[in-house]
Parts: sequence; structure tokens; C-alpha cells
Amino acid sequence: MIKTVKDVALAGKRVIMRVDFNVPMKDGVVQDDTRIMAALPTIKYILEQKPRSLVLMSHLGDPKKDVKKAAEKAEKAGKTWTEADAEKFINGKNRMKPVAEYLEKKLGSKVVFASDALGQKSAIDALPEGGVMMLENTRFHKEETSKDAAERDVMAKELATYGDIFVNDAFGTAHRDHASTASIAKFMPVESVGGFLMEKEVKYLEPMLKDPPKPMVAIIGGAKVSSKIAVLESLLKNASALVIGGGMAYTFLKVQGYKVGRSLVEDDFADVAKKLLADAKAKGVEVILPVDHVGAAEYSADSAPVAIDGIDIPDNLMALDVGPKTVELYKKAIGSAKSIVWNGPVGVFEFENFSKGTATVAQLVAEATGRGAMTVVGGGDSVAAVNKCGLVSKMSHVSTGGGASLEFLEGKTLPGISILAQK
Repeated sequence: MIKTVKDVALAGKRVIMRVDFNVPMKDGVVQDDTRIMAALPTIKYILEQKPRSLVLMSHLGDPKKDVKKAAEKAEKAGKTWTEADAEKFINGKNRMKPVAEYLEKKLGSKVVFASDALGQKSAIDALPEGGVMMLENTRFHKEETSKDAAERDVMAKELATYGDIFVNDAFGTAHRDHASTASIAKFMPVESVGGFLMEKEVKYLEPMLKDPPKPMVAIIGGAKVSSKIAVLESLLKNASALVIGGGMAYTFLKVQGYKVGRSLVEDDFADVAKKLLADAKAKGVEVILPVDHVGAAEYSADSAPVAIDGIDIPDNLMALDVGPKTVELYKKAIGSAKSIVWNGPVGVFEFENFSKGTATVAQLVAEATGRGAMTVVGGGDSVAAVNKCGLVSKMSHVSTGGGASLEFLEGKTLPGISILAQK
């Protein structure tokens, strides 16, 4: 297990902390404060220990890429895009100042905003005892995300002068080898530690990978086999059953000889799908694929749902959700599980007509938690589904990091975690 803020003496120390305040913004207003609220317990704990100062750093979008996309969108719409438009866009979407002001309200104490992430050493030294500073978006500096380690180190070295202790509580960026998430740890005078959010993520995700309570059921959905094959292969080692849903299920059905109509299929991954099914059979792991479907003629929220009572999908239809017989198979597998990891929806849940399968999975996983199973919902769309169903509090753990939780479950080393001291 990683060391945390509770394992180091913070009194009188200068603390620099990486948070994940990459929150949705509109016209300079925070739209969703989930990530800010998730970091508050660690921030408050650090301040209670009477540090000399606390400096917070985060990225907020990616200014260069975000502006490029916005400019292309404007040009497609026949609008002229000027430098003034770019500046207005950045001010509304990528500046940390509104986030610092929002945090100040939630914290109930002053948060000084620094208009740049670099060149702040004297301003930090001038902070009052226990003062808090929020740096400007780290991604305004190309060194932050540079592929060149020496370039990243230049920025990381300067950031390291802002503190005696580095705390990483930004699990959502732990899979990124950036100056403020990983490189900084090389230059800190004292060992680097995790915050409470990072600790919780590791506490729940690590057992799923290494030694989960058995039987363990992995529910893996989403559109593409290509993005989830590594996590399927990794979880196969400990799973009793693999539930494969979403768009990627139809590649698996097709390689078994079933008709998939106009459903999403990745023919390039046919051999990969065949191999996974063979490996699962050899290991005695049950693979649960859809046995009936809810289909439509077109991929649209307005499409009329069509019940398909069987595995084969008619040529004129595409499957967009699972049917009632498949849900019964899910109930049986989830009902006996002692641990469950869920990543990805089993249908197009953002379309109301095709959301029932995913909503039912959320309910079943919540019920399993209630009877004592360890349940982890990892990343992105499955988290959005649990939020939509109002069941976040009914899960053992809902991960804050989409890409990070996926890479963790794939068994990859996450740079933002590997640099932290171990107990």
C-alpha cells in the first residue's frame, strides 16, 4: 500500500499537492464540483496539521487542443475565428481562477490565485502561515505534457522548489507521466505520498487485480473490443465470470457464428475475440454474452426500440441494448458474486429507449453491495450511468478516473502512483 498524508509529519512543512480539478466549465463557471469535493478531505486534513503553506496544482482541459477544436468548429459553421475569440474561449474554459474562487467558498478560507504555474517561489514564501495557493493551469506550459523527460524535468524541478513534501491526490491523471503528476517526485527533498482519494482508489482497485473475494464477476461493456481487450485479459486471471456487453459484445457473437445485423463489429479484432473466448474456456471462466437484444433500425435517441427474442439479429437492425433473457443471466451471475468490477455500459444508456439494461446492472450491483459484496465501478460511462440512476452511495467504490482506472485494471504501472512511497 502507498504511504499517505497520515504517514508523514506536515507541521511547519511546505506542501505541494497535485489535485484533479479538471472540471467541466462554461463561460468561467464550474458546472460540476465532484472532483473538487473529492479532494476536500485531504486538503482539510493537511491544513489541520498546521503546514507552513499548501500549494495546489491541476490541469484544466488542454488549452492548445481545446482552442484548436473550437476554431475548427467555428470555421465549419462559417464563422471567423479571431485571437480575441481564442482568448475569450480560454478565459471561459481553461483558467483556474474561477476554480480557486469556488474552492475558497467550499473551504471557507482564503485561496490565493497565482496567474502562472511557474515563477511563484517568492509569492509562496510570502504566504501567511498556513496559506493556500492555487496555481494556474499546468498545461499552459508545454513541458508539463512533453514526451521528452528532460523537458518535463525542467518544469518539475521548479515545481519541486514550492514544497518540502509532494502529495498526489489526482488519481484521474495518475496514468499520465507529466511534470506535475510524476516527474516532480524525483526532485522532492522528502518522500512523496498519496492523499485520501488516491489511497481509496488503490485500496479498492488493487484487490480486484490481485486477490479479489471469490467468486468475482467482471462486467465489461462499452463500444469497442479494441479499448477493453487488455482489461478483459487482465481480469480473466481472477474472474469466475466475464459479462461482456455493449457494442463490443457483437464482435464476440459474430466470431461464434451468430448473425449481428447492422450492429457495431470490429472485424480487425475477430482473432483477438476468438483467443479470449478460448482462454476463458481453458480457465473455466464463464463468458456471458447477450442472448436477446433491444434493437433499432438507426443509431438514434428517437429510434423505436424493437425486441429481438434470440441471439441472431435481423439484417435490417442493430442491437443497442440487452433483452430480458440476458438480464436474467446477469442476475444469476451477480447474485452469487462476492466481488464485482464494472467498467462500461451494456447498452446505449444515454438514449432513454436503450438504457434499461445498464440501469438494471446498476441496480443489481447496488443490491450485491447491500448484501456484502465488494463492488467497484471503474471509470467514464459506467460512473455516469450510476450517477444517472442515483446509486453512487450504494457502491463500495466509484472511481474518479476513467482512463486511470482502466489502465490500473489492465495491470499497467501508473506513473503517478509508482512514484509514491510504499508502506
